[in-house]
Amino acid sequence: MKSRLAKACGAEYPIFAFSHCRDVVIEVSRSGGVGVLGLVRSTPEQVELDLRVISEAVGGKPFGVDVLFPVGDIPTDKAELSARIPDEHRRFVAEIMARYNVPEGDVPDAVVAGVAGGAKATMQDGLEIGEVALKYGAKVVASALGPPPAAFVEQVRESGALLFGLCGGGDQARRHVAAGADAVVAQGTEAGGHTGDLATMIVVPEVVDAISPVPVLAAGGISDGRQIAAGLALGADAVWTGSIWLGTAESELDPIVKQKLVDARSRDTLRSRCISGKTVRQLRTPWVELWEGEDAPKTLPMPLQGMLVAESQRRIFRHRVSELMGTPAGQAIGRINAIRPTREVFYDLVQGFAEASTRFTELLED
Repeated sequence: MKSRLAKACGAEYPIFAFSHCRDVVIEVSRSGGVGVLGLVRSTPEQVELDLRVISEAVGGKPFGVDVLFPVGDIPTDKAELSARIPDEHRRFVAEIMARYNVPEGDVPDAVVAGVAGGAKATMQDGLEIGEVALKYGAKVVASALGPPPAAFVEQVRESGALLFGLCGGGDQARRHVAAGADAVVAQGTEAGGHTGDLATMIVVPEVVDAISPVPVLAAGGISDGRQIAAGLALGADAVWTGSIWLGTAESELDPIVKQKLVDARSRDTLRSRCISGKTVRQLRTPWVELWEGEDAPKTLPMPLQGMLVAESQRRIFRHRVSELMGTPAGQAIGRINAIRPTREVFYDLVQGFAEASTRFTELLED
C-alpha cells in the first residue's frame, strides 16, 4: 500500500488508529500501522508512563499521540473556572445521580480507565502533555480542536515528528496548514468523539481540494477495508480509525460498555455537548438523552461542561451503574459484533482493502 504518509512515518500500511488504550496502540504499530494514543484524559505523569511502555514495546515502529489544543482564551485557574459553573447545572447533575442511585463520594481520575468526563482542555494542559510525548519519540502529534502555538509547532519540527490537524471542513483545514500542519485529518460526522456535521464522503474531497498537495487522512466511520479503499479513492493518503478499536480485547473499556458496543447498531449513537461542551458523538444512554431533553439546562462551553460532569462520570464508572455507562463512539460500532484481538481486526482491514482494490482493477480491465 503506497502512501506518502505511511512512508514518512515508517509504517507498512496507511492505517492510523486512535485509541485511549496503550495496548491497542502497541498492537496496531506492531502490525504495520500507526497507533495513536489519545492523551486528553491523562496527566503528564500518566503520559510519561504510557509512552515509556509504548516506546519500548513497539521496537522502533512508529506511534503517535493526540492532544487537545483548544481555540480561544481559556483561564488556567481551576478555581476560577469552577466558580463559573451555575448552581442550576450542578443541581441537574445531582438529580440524575439521585434518580439512578449512584453512590456519593468523588473518585480519583486514576482509579477509573476510559471515563470521558474531565478532559484536560486548556492550552497549558495540551502543551505540558505534548512536550512529554515528544520526549519519547512519538512520530505523529495530532492536534485536536485547534492548531497548537507556534513555539510548540517548532518543537515538533525539531523532534522530527509530523504534525497532524483534525478538522471537519475546508476552512479548518486551511487554518491547520497555515499553522504548520504536515497533514490534516478530514473527519466526517460519523466519527466518534468531537466531530462536526459533514459526512465523510463530503468532507474528505472538500479538504483534499482545499489544501492540496498537503496530505489528507480520511476519517469518520471507517471500520472496513472497503471504506479504506473509498477514502483513498476520494484523494486521501491514509485513513484515521477510532471506534472500531473500542471493541477489541486490548481495549481498557469496562466490560459492561464493551458488551453495549457489541449489542449496539449503527444508529445507537448521538451527538451531544453533555460531556465536554463541544459536540461529541457517543453511545446513546439515559445520561445523554436526559441532557438532550427539554428540561435540561443548556450545556456549558469547554472546559466548564467537562469540569461539571467529571466527578459524576467517575462515580458512575467506579460503582458500575450500568444504565449510565457509555463512551464516545462513532457509527462504526454497528460493525463491532464480538470482542476480538486488535491484530485480528487490523489484518481484516488490510485484507478487505486488498479485496476492494482487486475489484477496482477488474472493473478497469473490463
